[in-house]
Amino acid sequence: MPAKGRSEAWRGLKAAIPIMLGFVPFALVLGAQAAGKGFTAVEVPPMTGLNFGGGSEFAAVELWSSPPHVLLIAAITFLVNSRHLLMGAALAPFIRHLSKRQALMALFFMCDESWAMGLADARKARANLSLGYFFGVALGLYFCWVIFTTIGVLVGPILGDVTEYGFDMAFPAVFLVMLAGMWKGAKAALPWLVSLFFAAATYLALPGAWYVPAGALSGVAAAFLMARADG
Repeated sequence: MPAKGRSEAWRGLKAAIPIMLGFVPFALVLGAQAAGKGFTAVEVPPMTGLNFGGGSEFAAVELWSSPPHVLLIAAITFLVNSRHLLMGAALAPFIRHLSKRQALMALFFMCDESWAMGLADARKARANLSLGYFFGVALGLYFCWVIFTTIGVLVGPILGDVTEYGFDMAFPAVFLVMLAGMWKGAKAALPWLVSLFFAAATYLALPGAWYVPAGALSGVAAAFLMARADG
């Protein structure tokens, strides 16, 4: 890797450290819950490594049974991860300079936090996505998540219900910090509020993970209507 690429990767890794610290307790919770469902420290890393999406992994573990309802778990995983379709579309203008291989690798390692940080960095610089910076963030988060979910499997039976220690509040706190960093005023936040309203209403009205696409699509629709009105 060229010197500039290493410098950018180091910059991304340093920027991701606070988020990585927020990952740790949440990863321990997932690992502990997986252990309660009979998963081992050998089985969890492939699950968290091949499907790098915390929300869908929690849903899969919650629905896990013996024998597992594979089609149901796959459908819920798709619904929860459907937000990545919109995230990838938002990132597309900033990765056109990448080769197809580079773009696919970036999208594989993309999660909510690396997407938000990479997009914010590109917009701030008014430039294309810095691949070094993005992978510094994404790989730091990726390995942190895989390692500590595995540790959660091992220590979960010892600690018992780790949510009693408040570990499950770490991820919402991380998202609040991310939203604060993306704040551009009350008007710009209107699509967020629309998305929140429809997601909450759908969560209360329908079982399953339908609140994820409902929140995402309503937020996109609100942003589109606002853009048309301003135009």
